[in-house]
Amino acid sequence: MPPLKGLKVVDLTRVLAGPFCTMMLGDMGADVLKIEEPDLGDESRGWAPFIGEQSSYYLSVNRNKRSVALDLKTTDGAEALTALVRDADVLVENFRPGSLAKLGFGYAEVSRINPRLIYCSISGYGQNGPRAALPGYDVVLQGETGFMDATGTPDGEPTRAGVAITDYLAGLYAVQGILLAIHDRHRTGLGQHVDIALFDSILSVMRLPLGILLATGAAPQRVGNEHPSIAPYETLHTREGQIIVAVGNPRLWKQFCTAIEREDLTNDPRFATNADRLANRAVLKAALEAAFERYSLQELIDRLEAHKVPCGRVRTIVEAIADPQVAAREMIVSLHDPQLGEITNLGTPIKLSRTPAELTSPPPKLGEHTDEILNALDYRERRVVGR
Repeated sequence: MPPLKGLKVVDLTRVLAGPFCTMMLGDMGADVLKIEEPDLGDESRGWAPFIGEQSSYYLSVNRNKRSVALDLKTTDGAEALTALVRDADVLVENFRPGSLAKLGFGYAEVSRINPRLIYCSISGYGQNGPRAALPGYDVVLQGETGFMDATGTPDGEPTRAGVAITDYLAGLYAVQGILLAIHDRHRTGLGQHVDIALFDSILSVMRLPLGILLATGAAPQRVGNEHPSIAPYETLHTREGQIIVAVGNPRLWKQFCTAIEREDLTNDPRFATNADRLANRAVLKAALEAAFERYSLQELIDRLEAHKVPCGRVRTIVEAIADPQVAAREMIVSLHDPQLGEITNLGTPIKLSRTPAELTSPPPKLGEHTDEILNALDYRERRVVGR
């Protein structure tokens, strides 16, 4: 039995950070009730590309949930949500701060209905501060926090990450905050407000560049695929493409030089220490890429792996998911959808030996479970959706 079996989650989120959070809870057994507006639902349902008539974006973060269509601006819809919240364990929302309070479902109001409820808010800038009322989008937050300033090549422009890293980090922190609050509730019997900001989430992983700034007073410059503190720890060219190496300590430096048959480099004063290698990175890079010319890419990787040097190809996404390790770790899974047939999805990276995740149900259709859930509350769909 998955570890969160029996946990009831009311999910008032849409798009990415919130749905990613609640999907992870659902994967671990929670009963996630995805509350959606009756006409359009989660706006990501309309985002291309599509599989059949369903958005691949929506499908990627909404499995293991049940969809309930509610118009919260109607009396009946509000009453239905109140009934659902009354015996819920967790509520997750990503409305702009203050918006749900206007509908009567802010933390203060809901905690009076259910003092045990853990109420998780995910927003752009958090529930307080001068920017709290602003909307939050990944690409904006990557720019505002300096994340883009740390990403890209020295002679290029600031660059965003290729995935919505801010949303995924916020979703992960939200799960962590919810589980911490559940643990506290075991002791106290009380819920609490979990406040997660995309701004805080992306800023929290800026520790290395901010550490350099705080230690030296100077902002670090963009280094592309290089590392600001270690060399060689970067992508390098071979005659068949790029390889990435991570030579993170003196022992690995010696093993690396042995693997490429350039033991002489360990005695070169320009490369004697990591600080020396950083100071002479361009010369070192040229020497290494010249040494690589004698090997095919696979030969080079085999030699480095034989000497326990961390390395890998710079792969395309297509190449990456074809790796046998993906199948061995069950990181691509299939779910049966009544309309689409078998659909593939990313698995969960959390592997529990005794209570593993159960990835069983495909993302729900809009309002698919409204009757099933609200009939148990003695509501009819006609009243709840305001018809």
